[in-house]
Amino acid sequence: MCWSATADLVAGAGIAAVGAACVSRVRDRRDLPLAALPLLLGAHQLVESVVWDSGGGRGPATLVWAVIALPLLAVWVPAGVWCAAPPSARRRLVLPLAVGAATAATLAYALARGPATAEIRGHTVGYSFDVPRPTLVVAGYLLATVGSLLLSGDRRLVTLGILVAVGALVCRLLWQLEFVSTWCALAAVCSVVLLAWVRRPPALLPSREFRRP
Repeated sequence: MCWSATADLVAGAGIAAVGAACVSRVRDRRDLPLAALPLLLGAHQLVESVVWDSGGGRGPATLVWAVIALPLLAVWVPAGVWCAAPPSARRRLVLPLAVGAATAATLAYALARGPATAEIRGHTVGYSFDVPRPTLVVAGYLLATVGSLLLSGDRRLVTLGILVAVGALVCRLLWQLEFVSTWCALAAVCSVVLLAWVRRPPALLPSREFRRP
């Protein structure tokens, strides 16, 4: 989320461009899901620009925004980390992947049962819908996304996990105060970190067959 429709458009286009660069530089097909994450984040920002222009509400853009932010990312991130991780780390990554799948199913059910709504609040957008056991769902979401990065066994991905955890906390505090929405800045920084991860030297790739997709 950014602080205006224009900011979302600019950030979305920039993040998507970084995502295209990530995908074009993938050297192993197992890295592709995680390398494509900035493309998804960029699309997410572009969708929110439509939410801004429509004044919030319960339109299709709000639903698409919620689907990407909630069930899709909850399973995309741990699945991408599991694919990219070295074999020695995959066993411990089964837990965040399973939690992510369960969290995604819960969030998808909640979105299907009741409409998601968006409300423009100054320089932020507030989204709301009914989630059962929200504390448990949030814990599962964080374990699936941040937890999988921290357990990845890859130094750059661990750094990304720390960055996401700290950045998300700061962004959420600013968002709750309805001061300004800075989630798009966090998405941009994370996308640049992923580009550095994709471009890492072959010597730092996990020990598996080395091939281009």
